[in-house]
Amino acid sequence: MASASQDKIPANSPELTPIASSETLGWQSLLAEEYRQPPGGSDIPESWDGHLIALCLAPRPHRIHQVVGDRRYTGLYGKGDISITPANIPAFYQAEGDDHYFNVQIPAQFLQTVAQSAAELDSERLDLTTEFRVRDPQLEQILLLLRAELHKGDGWVGQLYVESLANVLAVNLLREYSTAKPRVALYEGGLGDCKILQISDYIQAHLDQSIKLADLAEVAGMSPFHFSRLFKQSMGISPHQYLLQQRVEQAKQLLKTSKLAIADVALQCGFSSQSHFSKHFRSATGMTPGAYRKR
Repeated sequence: MASASQDKIPANSPELTPIASSETLGWQSLLAEEYRQPPGGSDIPESWDGHLIALCLAPRPHRIHQVVGDRRYTGLYGKGDISITPANIPAFYQAEGDDHYFNVQIPAQFLQTVAQSAAELDSERLDLTTEFRVRDPQLEQILLLLRAELHKGDGWVGQLYVESLANVLAVNLLREYSTAKPRVALYEGGLGDCKILQISDYIQAHLDQSIKLADLAEVAGMSPFHFSRLFKQSMGISPHQYLLQQRVEQAKQLLKTSKLAIADVALQCGFSSQSHFSKHFRSATGMTPGAYRKR
């Protein structure tokens, strides 16, 4: 459904500009982009060193021609259909109708790291299978959540959530579309009280900074994938939700006990801007920061 390298588009196809791209949002685990494309084609003659997952968003089915390595496919794609192009394989794609799709590019190194830490899989033998027009509700839901986060453009606020989704996406790909099926270890019992307190202390000490899932997992001494699962099991909410909750609680205190401007409160609590702060604060409390301060 898309090229994994826009500078490889042939001369007879116009260069595409994404509707939205995570390139400016600081996402490190993957690159997410959304495109609308008129009929035409693109290719990846030298291939790309990451894995490409494309979700069709077009409301009306249209015919697509695809070549990935030595595999070919011609048929209809409709909303919800997914294609997977493994890393380091030349590919070509051509749509006969107007196309609308969401691309996620996962660096091969990131998938290897998840394979080693969460899936007990030898990353040296890791490869994904080429897939055309897959229907996978779980994979589609993860991609739609990433798309929603892309359009929010929340910067620091959304990074932890995106990293969690990236890990879930990677494990899903390893479990369902890897040439070597991994054994994903299951841990029971959640995090111990000591680790919960360590995580809480770390978050409080770094609220004004960008807190990554890998940072919290390192404090807990485990992989990001396992940390996310055990944290939610212990706390009842995801690390991203907990972090956002703590940012809002800190903001409440500053609004009531300081004379800081609302923009400064936003920055001290780790929000990327006053508008992002106001949006999340209102979602959590039902009122704007200004209204809360005047109560």
